[in-house]
Amino acid sequence: MAGGWSLPGGAIELGETVREACVRETLEETGLSVEPLAEIETVDIIVRDAGGRVQYHYLVVDVLCRVVGGELLSASDASEVVWAKVTRVLELGDFALTARACTVIHKALTMNEGFE
Repeated sequence: MAGGWSLPGGAIELGETVREACVRETLEETGLSVEPLAEIETVDIIVRDAGGRVQYHYLVVDVLCRVVGGELLSASDASEVVWAKVTRVLELGDFALTARACTVIHKALTMNEGFE
C-alpha cells in the first residue's frame, strides 16, 4: 500500500502471537505503544494465478487497541502518520481508505464502547 493510507499492519514473525505482532507493527509504523483489547475481525485474502492455483494466502486479523504510550511519528515502516477525525476518514473519505478498512473502523468504534 505504498503511497496510500491504511491502518497499521504487517507480517507475523515466526513464533509471534497475533497480539505480539500487533504491538510490534503498530510501534514500528506509528511510534505508539498499544494494548490489544479484542480482535475485530479475521479475513482470508487468497490470491490465485490465471490457472486458479493459490499464489498467496494472507490472513488479516484486525485488533482493537488502546494507546498506552509513545509519540506519534512515522517510524520505520511508514512515510507519514496522522491522527484523523472519524468524520474525515469515513464520511468525507479524505484518506481514500478501502471499503474494508472503513468497515473495520466502524466495527472498532462500536466495540470500543464496551472498553471505555
